[in-house]
Amino acid sequence: MKLSKPVRQILFALMHDIEKGGPIRGDWPNYSKLADGQHHCHLKKGNPTYVAVWEVRDKQIKLVEVVYAGTHEKAPY
Repeated sequence: MKLSKPVRQILFALMHDIEKGGPIRGDWPNYSKLADGQHHCHLKKGNPTYVAVWEVRDKQIKLVEVVYAGTHEKAPY
């Protein structure tokens, strides 16, 4: 799925915040910690709602990977 430019820009802002402040992003809409080191938040509300899911891959080197960005209906959680 290709994200629209505004949603991509929001995703890039989220990635920047994760890089600077870590994976716990309680300051993002509908943020929640999921199982197994995964996290999620809403990128854009409405219909459709867009979400991002990321997980901590390595705590030692602080590696975080965005594993999904797309509509809420197809989110892997």
